[in-house]
Amino acid sequence: MRGVENNARKTYGYAQKAAEMKKILFTGGGSAGHVVPNLALIDSLKKRGAYEIFYAGTNGIEKRLLAPTGIPFFEISCPKLVRSFTLKNFAIPFSLYKAIRDSRKILQKIRPDLVFSKGGFVSLPVCLAAAKEKIPVLTHESDLTPGLATKLIAKKCRFVLTSFPETAEKFKNGKFVGSPLRDVLFTADKEAARRKYRLNGGKKTILAFGGGSGSTAINEAIFCNLPALTEKYNVIHILGEKNAKAAPVRAGYHPIAYAENMGEIYVVADLAIARAGSNTLFELAAMRLPSLIVPLQKGSRGDQAENAAYFERRGLIRTLDESRLRQDLLSAAENAMHDTRMAESLKNCPFDKNGNEKILREIESILGGEKA
Repeated sequence: MRGVENNARKTYGYAQKAAEMKKILFTGGGSAGHVVPNLALIDSLKKRGAYEIFYAGTNGIEKRLLAPTGIPFFEISCPKLVRSFTLKNFAIPFSLYKAIRDSRKILQKIRPDLVFSKGGFVSLPVCLAAAKEKIPVLTHESDLTPGLATKLIAKKCRFVLTSFPETAEKFKNGKFVGSPLRDVLFTADKEAARRKYRLNGGKKTILAFGGGSGSTAINEAIFCNLPALTEKYNVIHILGEKNAKAAPVRAGYHPIAYAENMGEIYVVADLAIARAGSNTLFELAAMRLPSLIVPLQKGSRGDQAENAAYFERRGLIRTLDESRLRQDLLSAAENAMHDTRMAESLKNCPFDKNGNEKILREIESILGGEKA
C-alpha cells in the first residue's frame, strides 16, 4: 500500500469534536470527469454540516486536484483494464486483489460512515473493500451508458445515482438525481473575466477545450484555423498541461494549460467547442452556452457519442465529426453562432442547474442527518 496523507489535514464542517463528526470517504479518478463532481459535492458539504472528508485515488489527476483542498488523500495503486487485447490484462486479477487489500487497510484506519464513488477504475477496489467492511456505498454515474466500474459495484451500493433518468432505469437500485456541478460556475464576474483575459469587446468569444488533459484533435483544428478564427473572434483555448508549450503567440488568442475556474471562462464565451464528456455537456447546458461537440471515438467505449446524441436530439448542441473537424470548424462555428433554434432550446433546457441538493439528501439520509 502506498497510503499517502497530505501533510495539511483540514476537517470540513462546524466546530464539533472529531469523534462526533460523520466521516465520508470520496473516491473516483483517472480523468477530471471522475474528480470534479466530487469536488462540487465536497464544496456543498463544507457549507452545511459536520463532516470529516477523506479521498482515495491514484497518483493521477485526482491527487493534483485534491492537493489545494487540504483533504487527507490516500493513494492506491490500481490496475486499469485496457479494452484492446494486451498481456497486461492477465495481471489485473492479482493487482486488483492487492488494491482491495490496501483499500481495506485504509478503511479500517479511517472507519468512514459512508463511501461515495464517482467512478473510474480506482473506485472499484475501494467500493468492493467497503462492501466487505459493511460500510454503506453510494455511487454516481454521469454517462448515459454505465461504465464498467459502475456495473461491477452496482449491487454493492445502496443506490446508483445517475445524471440521466434513462440510466437509473438500468439498475434495480437506480435513482435519477442529475449532475453535480460546482457553485463557482454560477458566480463568476463577467466584466472581471473579460479584463483578466484581455478580450476584445468588439468580438464574440469562442472557447475551445478537450477535457482535463486536452484533446489533440481539437487543439490541431484550432491551430490550423487560428488565423481565420482570430480575425473574427476572441479565442480562449484550454490545451491541457502537456500541450501548453505548443501554443502559438497571436493577437486575440488566449491559450491556457488548465482552468481551475471554468465559471469565469464560460461566462465570457459565446460558443464552446468541446468533447462530449457528460459533465461538460451538463455544464454547458446549465450555462446556456451554445456548443459544437466533438465526441471522442478512438479508444472510447462509445459513451461520448451516446451522450452527445442525447443532447443533440434535444437541440442543446451541434455535433461535429472528428474526421472533418479541421475542414468544417470555421463554417460550423459561424452557423452555430447564429443558430436561434439551439439558443431557444438552451433557454428552455429541462435540466436542473445542478444535482447537488438531491445527492446531498441521499448522503444525509444514509448518515442519519436532517434531509435538505
